[in-house]
Amino acid sequence: MPEIHYISSEILDLPTLKDIIESNKLLELSEEASLNIKKSKEYLDAKTKNNDAPIYGINTGFGSLCNVKISSENLTKLQENLVMSHACGTGDFVPKPIIKLMLLLKVQSLSYGYSGVQLQTVQRLIDFYNYDILPVVYDQGSLGASGDLAPLAHLSLPLLGKGEVFVNDAIFSANEILKKHNWEPIVLEAKEGLALLNGTQFMSAYGAYILLKAHKLSYMSDMIAAMSVDAFDCNMSPFDSLVHLVRPHRGQVKTAERFVDFLRGSELGKSEKKNVQDPYSFRCIPQVHGATKDTILFVTKTFKTEINSVTDNPNIFIAEDKIISGGNFHGQPLALGLDFLAIAMAELANISERRTYQLVSGLRDLPAFLVNNPGLNSGFMIPQYTAASIVSQNKQLASPASVDSIVSSNGQEDHVSMGANAATKCLRIVDNVETVLAIELMNASQAMEFRRPKKTSPFLESFLESFRNTVPFVAEDRLLADDIHASISFLQSFSIDNDILF
Repeated sequence: MPEIHYISSEILDLPTLKDIIESNKLLELSEEASLNIKKSKEYLDAKTKNNDAPIYGINTGFGSLCNVKISSENLTKLQENLVMSHACGTGDFVPKPIIKLMLLLKVQSLSYGYSGVQLQTVQRLIDFYNYDILPVVYDQGSLGASGDLAPLAHLSLPLLGKGEVFVNDAIFSANEILKKHNWEPIVLEAKEGLALLNGTQFMSAYGAYILLKAHKLSYMSDMIAAMSVDAFDCNMSPFDSLVHLVRPHRGQVKTAERFVDFLRGSELGKSEKKNVQDPYSFRCIPQVHGATKDTILFVTKTFKTEINSVTDNPNIFIAEDKIISGGNFHGQPLALGLDFLAIAMAELANISERRTYQLVSGLRDLPAFLVNNPGLNSGFMIPQYTAASIVSQNKQLASPASVDSIVSSNGQEDHVSMGANAATKCLRIVDNVETVLAIELMNASQAMEFRRPKKTSPFLESFLESFRNTVPFVAEDRLLADDIHASISFLQSFSIDNDILF
């Protein structure tokens, strides 16, 4: 039997999300969540019955049309029109794991009972998740302010039997899949379209996905850099705890401690050094990697708050007998966090490429370009070019999206976060970091063979042996693109325990 994750008021965090994803858990509403949703809907129905007073998004138009009153017989049409008219996404398909996270996070946000939606609407979103029926969503179209309007409209279209969905690797019309499961399209009631479209679940899902990857890559960057340290025959003194305790940034101290653990028992580490100092890309690893760790933790805290929040509008407060139109859909906290994270992750690639450059430079008794018979063989000359190209692209992508804003909705929505653009850029950067680290791993493992018979630490030797099963030693020139792709796949498949990652 599949395991169940119950949607409730219990805090969602990254380890929980990772467990839900990796264990392929199904979603189910807790009694608490079901009751919250029902109470909110009942309150809204009672509040709007025979009430002609305008309530934004419930019996009015949207955005700059907020002063246009809608008659009661057109409230369902109003919500359906909202979903259809706002489904204006373009660009590439959102990756399916992120679409699945969008469904989960939208359900979580609606489950708190501040949104006034039907129980069956939330249940259908859960059905989509559990059956792997993933709405086709595009990665362009959100300003990250009135919620992720266009992406969430595409996420919501299949509820109405409209739009398209992924089932396995194929795309089908949503109406066809609903009929296959004998599901009737949802008939949206007052406020439901707005509850579905207002929200930050596009940005939040990207951010959660990126952060899961960022935590892992932070660990992998330390492990690969530790191998490079031994491969380049570096001093161990820069990792001495005394250095870091007098400048005790948490990430810096953690990185230094990790390097001491990784390199414990290394023959190369204990050997006498000819060089008094090492280049900054080796000597300052704790300071650089550590600063990225601190950034990851800061952004993790921001997203933990967000994915446990209500981000649609207006919000319904039963106990206080209020329906309040506010701005919880504005993605500014996420936009700033994603931009900060993008810069911090780009730096992991930046310093990694510098270590790769040093390793191929023919220094410290290593052959030029880490190959026998350099000249006849080009060896690892061009992977460093590739890494340099990617690092340069990252610098361009790391330009912050959140400093931009553009007026929309006829001036009603006059400041936007651009958090969706920050999210998609950040994912590209993190994917690029993975590639650059894969290239460094290729170089460090190749250089290590020229240090034989001396060995690195038992821990890293075990890691190296596992990598060698995927990417063998390069004795003479071969198609290194295949090795790069294999190295990336190796990093992606490498499993790390939660207690190490988070």
